[in-house]
Amino acid sequence: MRYLMKFGGTSVADARSIGRVAGIVGGARREGHEVAVVVSAMRGITDGLIACAGEMVTTADAEPGPFLAAVRERQAAALAEVAPDYAEAALLEIETRLASLGNVLRAVHALRELTPRSRDYIISFGERFSAIVVAAALRQLGFRSEPLDGCAAGILTDGNHGEAVALPGSGERIRERVVPLLAGSIPVIMGFMGCTEEGSVTTLGRSGSDYSAAVLAAGIDADECWIWTDVDGVMTCDPRLIPGARVIPAVSYLEAMELSYFGAKVLHPRSIEPAMAREITIRVKNTFNPDHPGTVLVADGVPSRRIVKALTFIDRVALVNCTGVQMIGRPGVAKAIFAALADRAVNVMMISQGSSEANISLIVDEGHLEAAVGALEPLVASGLFRQLSSDSDVAVVAVVGSGMAGAPGTGGRIFSALGREGINVMMISQGSSEANISFVVRAGDGPAAVRALHDEFRLSEFCDDE
Repeated sequence: MRYLMKFGGTSVADARSIGRVAGIVGGARREGHEVAVVVSAMRGITDGLIACAGEMVTTADAEPGPFLAAVRERQAAALAEVAPDYAEAALLEIETRLASLGNVLRAVHALRELTPRSRDYIISFGERFSAIVVAAALRQLGFRSEPLDGCAAGILTDGNHGEAVALPGSGERIRERVVPLLAGSIPVIMGFMGCTEEGSVTTLGRSGSDYSAAVLAAGIDADECWIWTDVDGVMTCDPRLIPGARVIPAVSYLEAMELSYFGAKVLHPRSIEPAMAREITIRVKNTFNPDHPGTVLVADGVPSRRIVKALTFIDRVALVNCTGVQMIGRPGVAKAIFAALADRAVNVMMISQGSSEANISLIVDEGHLEAAVGALEPLVASGLFRQLSSDSDVAVVAVVGSGMAGAPGTGGRIFSALGREGINVMMISQGSSEANISFVVRAGDGPAAVRALHDEFRLSEFCDDE
């Protein structure tokens, strides 16, 4: 078998965690499997890099030395514990990279300018450090291992710094550069980063390490892509809201994408697409509980009597309403609204329009509300619609399950359960796939809505076909 194993920030947070990662990877290699590894930065390092870079721009007497020294000590402490025989050489490599990082930070300070390109280069260093430490830990266990940055591994991206997308040419480059290494060694690839055709370092945005793992899994034609995290798998709901939430043994790609888009913290939709295109099985497993089977993501899911698989909840959102009879039968209204929002980089999470065409309701991230209102106010002034209103005291609940497709009465059960709890629904959205029914309620009603539906569909109970 050929595996791509990705380990997140909590999985490589410290020496003890990194030792566990090396044991998991080494165990698979001893069983005769080929393994490529993708790692995130140690927990907190990327946030520290972002803060330090910002300070270089805004603070007159900023000096990166103390931050760089703290990073060095953290890497040195981990190396001393997990790779004592290779610590000196690995630390020398880290110090070389720290010197490069320091030069860039001081240049940012001198210019008082942090461009998207330089920001990407700076924040990529977290993964550069962790890959060196993990590779050294594997060598300590007797395996050949070498760290590779995303560019060297073949991830070719567009030039959208901060939110880059892998280009189709990545697959061939990855096959040429990574596959030949698998027979005799374990490549440890720095997640979250790639490069443009010109060689400029790019980062892949939210959940970028998961995304790069899926791109690499497709590139090496992996049998499976294992996403190692700090939870046992995809759960029926956030256990902080529902103590009785449980791990779902199997979900389809579609269900996983719906769950992750609407707030589940395990995978981002972009992370699924490359593996989905090649029908590569994805497993979500817990680094700290490796014997748990986790959750498997497969193309068509696993037949189940369950109608609803899981619930997600997002509370930091805002509702925007565009209203007016001027909108009725007028072509181009939606285009104008979404173009205005796109120009201000406002992402729309949900859309609903009444059949009268006199109202379009949108859900946006709470942090984008001011930009959304600013983008749409000129459309009111132009007469495109009469009134613009917003409300940030809202939450979104998404009910997900491919079993809802063609199942009569599912909507009735959902809204009857909410009605029994006295919860008013402000907005409803459902796609043609029927795998997701999303609705908006008052923020204070969100947790109660989730609990009511978790009970209604008995998601805490196991089915005999799971």
